[in-house]
Amino acid sequence: MEPPAHRQAPGVEPARPALEFREVFDGHASYVAATLGRLGVEERDRDDLVSEVFVRVHRALASYDAARPMKPWLFAFAARVASEHRRLARHRREVFAEIDMASSELAADETIERRQARQMLERALGELDEEKREVFVLHDLDETPVPEVARALGIPEGTAYTRLRAARAELTAAVRRLQQVERRTA
Repeated sequence: MEPPAHRQAPGVEPARPALEFREVFDGHASYVAATLGRLGVEERDRDDLVSEVFVRVHRALASYDAARPMKPWLFAFAARVASEHRRLARHRREVFAEIDMASSELAADETIERRQARQMLERALGELDEEKREVFVLHDLDETPVPEVARALGIPEGTAYTRLRAARAELTAAVRRLQQVERRTA
């Protein structure tokens, strides 16, 4: 006979084990850091903001619906933290000329091209408004379906599609503009 602690009432699903915070943190901290970067957070601020994201995640973990994907849920926290961070006046960006320090090893052409393309994308993403950027990053870069993007950001699906279309158009225009500037200065 089965011990009473393991008996299940008819029609009642067995309880799922609680999601462990450490598992969530270990499995997704690098994703959250990368997401914050794509949302415009400077590298020097990312560690602190990753911590802030996971403090909030820890508080809300009991309410997480395990039937939904984890990354869009985490993205919503990261987007809010990045947004709050940008609103603080002390975090306004000052633009300094980048100093490219020569390394002792020459980088391969492909490595240089990838780095330049990534920098171009980051600058172009920086020209998008926050709402469009969030939808673009979550859908196009994180490959999250639009219905899940809408749920994660708390917006109607139609709004998510509209923002995605606008973000793609603005991003394309920004990249073209930045490429023209680079050609003129080269």
